[in-house]
Amino acid sequence: MKQTLTEKILSAGAGRKVKAGEVVFVNIDWALVQDGTGPLTMDVIEELGKGVTNPDRQCIFLDHASPSSKSELSDNHIKLRKASEKYSMRLFEVGEGVCHQLMAEDCVVPGDVVVGADSHTCMAGAFGAFASGYGSTDIAVAMATGKIWLKVPSAIKIVLEGELTYPTLAKDLILYLIGELGASGATYKALEFTGPGVETLSMESRLTICNMAIEAGAKNGIMPADDKVADYILEHRGVSFDFERLRADDGAEYEREIKINLSELKPQVAAPHSVDNVTTVEELQKEKIKIDQVFIGTCTGGRLEDLRDAEKITRGKTKNPNVRFIITPASKKIFLEAMREGLLDSFMETGAMIGTPGCGPCVGIQGGILGQGEACLSTANRNFKGRMGCGESFIYLASPATAAAAALSGEISSP
Repeated sequence: MKQTLTEKILSAGAGRKVKAGEVVFVNIDWALVQDGTGPLTMDVIEELGKGVTNPDRQCIFLDHASPSSKSELSDNHIKLRKASEKYSMRLFEVGEGVCHQLMAEDCVVPGDVVVGADSHTCMAGAFGAFASGYGSTDIAVAMATGKIWLKVPSAIKIVLEGELTYPTLAKDLILYLIGELGASGATYKALEFTGPGVETLSMESRLTICNMAIEAGAKNGIMPADDKVADYILEHRGVSFDFERLRADDGAEYEREIKINLSELKPQVAAPHSVDNVTTVEELQKEKIKIDQVFIGTCTGGRLEDLRDAEKITRGKTKNPNVRFIITPASKKIFLEAMREGLLDSFMETGAMIGTPGCGPCVGIQGGILGQGEACLSTANRNFKGRMGCGESFIYLASPATAAAAALSGEISSP
């Protein structure tokens, strides 16, 4: 039986060959919760009374409220710290960074099964891993038993050709694809990226692309594991990792196939209030949309590559005086390297504010909450109404390059 990459990894986890449509129990390699979803997960684990399996592979992240902006959130942090100590689970403290970025830097390897109480857990698919988000109760059971149950998803094959040309970035590719598929166009499907274009993408770009598979409704996004994965693991963990270069079988069965020529893509923007409301920056800038805040950060815009791409545009210039310009590195490691390279100095000279590594304004908890009628151009992954703390505000999603251009002009502008 010819298998997709998703089917191959789930077969290894199930201990037998599986195919799309089957309901199976699969052994997990990693499970995670964050400070928004973790408290309920810990309550359920207490109710189950079984403790947790492989606690060194169960991770708690204090990243959404980093640092906490009110006492209720601080109480959640206390609860999660106590749970970590009680069950000997791995705890990533306030200021260490976004859960998905830290999983990439410290944990995931090709072939892993990764589950998390956060919908963007699918980002780990960039390693050639099966990664998917679940509810807090499902993750509690997974942490207690070391297994998850699921229906094996059928797959959509995304064939990438050509190569992205700056200032068109990975964020533009995934926004374009979501616009083509629609917000529910890949519901409970695996988005499997393949083709010669994948080889041209950096790991940072792959992480951004797989992260946003969920925005088309996908169960997971995944790419083949290659030498760039090995290089990334060596760079961030200091270890050489020998693994099978995982990829789908020739002749594997897909629901449909979509071809994208990266060389032909232009910068994209997702307009309010849906991630699939996508158009080109070139088209949207004709409307001269005023921007009150620009946010460069999160697990889809806060990596070192993203900061470099943005700083190319802002270097030596001054932001528009009517724009609040916020930069939040996705992890402490990225923050330190950006500081060593002079990127943070450059951004501050432009007029930016630098936030604590973590989710920042993305989830509307702290660090840049919008007011009534305000518009923000963000490198985050969602622009739903109220996402950044105010139901009467407007969120536009774009790449770090496009965001940087808006910080300078005060409106949506081509980078």
